[in-house]
Amino acid sequence: MSRRHAAADRIRSTGLRATRVRIAVFEALAELDGHPTADDVVRWLHGNGASVARASVFNVLDDFTSTGIVTVASAGPGAARYEVADERHDHFVCRVCGAIRDVPRTFPADPLRLDAEVGLIEDTHVIYRGPCAACLADGTS
Repeated sequence: MSRRHAAADRIRSTGLRATRVRIAVFEALAELDGHPTADDVVRWLHGNGASVARASVFNVLDDFTSTGIVTVASAGPGAARYEVADERHDHFVCRVCGAIRDVPRTFPADPLRLDAEVGLIEDTHVIYRGPCAACLADGTS
C-alpha cells in the first residue's frame, strides 16, 4: 500500500473525509523530522509543490488533533508543535538550543481514575527541561 493510501486510510478511520489537503498535511507531518509547527508544514507543502493556504493547514491540524490522529507536542511557550499520534510519550526540551526529543512514558498510559470530587484524568503530559546531551558536550549548558 502506498504512503498516500495509508494516510487516506488513517484519516478515514477517524470519520474525516480524506481530502487532498488533509492527505498532504498528514504526509508532511509524517515526513518532517521532529515536532514541526504549522508554518513548518506550510513551508514543506509549498516546497513540495502543493498550493495550500496557511489557514487550511491550521484547520486541518485542528481537525486532526480533535480526532486524535495528531497530537500537539507540548513543549511550553511558543508556536504549537505537532506530531502524528502513534505511541504516547512525553518530551524533553533543551533549555539551551530548544531541541525537542521524545521521552518514553515511565508510568502506565491508561487513564488514571480519581474519586468523583476530582474527576477522570484522560491524559497527562510531562515536559522535562534541561541541557541536552549535545549542549552538555559543547559546554554551552
